[in-house]
Amino acid sequence: MTDFEYIGEVADVPMTVIARGNLPANNLKEFLAYLKSNKDKPSYAHSGVGAASYLCGLLFVSAIQTEFTSVPYKSTGPAMNDLLGGRVDLLCDQTITTSGHIKSGKVKVIGVTTTTRIASLPDIPTLDEQGLTGFEVVVWWGVYAPKGTPKPALDRLVSALQDAIKDVDLRTNLANVGAEPVALNRATPDALGARLRTEIGKWGPIIKNTGQYAD
Repeated sequence: MTDFEYIGEVADVPMTVIARGNLPANNLKEFLAYLKSNKDKPSYAHSGVGAASYLCGLLFVSAIQTEFTSVPYKSTGPAMNDLLGGRVDLLCDQTITTSGHIKSGKVKVIGVTTTTRIASLPDIPTLDEQGLTGFEVVVWWGVYAPKGTPKPALDRLVSALQDAIKDVDLRTNLANVGAEPVALNRATPDALGARLRTEIGKWGPIIKNTGQYAD
């Protein structure tokens, strides 16, 4: 909270919970039924302890109260490859990496992790509407500067960020990969600081409960 100067938020990136293509489930209800009838402990892939895919998996496992085998990878690419190959059951990752596979039908999608449906995948129901009330995991991007950066420089950076967010080409390019530009009132230092405090309050207890920490 105190190691950087804040510029502002940039965009939100929804996540999706996806499953191997040959899993006999097409939504959360069918997935939960599959878990009850399957004796083997299911596996979820992620790109390492502390990664967004790991945290999303933790929250999902906690929400459905089922034990999973955690399968860590060095990055999303190998995890996705093994999911596509049917070697792991589940992956939760950003729409910028999952949307193409979802649209091609190469994976099953259990749900979107936002509380409202997203424009890039309008036919995919959220986990919230499927019964996991309040379930929400959104990767968000922020801009920071080194501690002690002079205020005139920070003010110029905030102004530049706000101009960028209003740019039509930037907004279009973000939307094409499933990212959603923030409102201008979130592209500010105060808003970024508030977001950090909220996220630390949400994820801190969950992470501490696992007893695992990123290097």
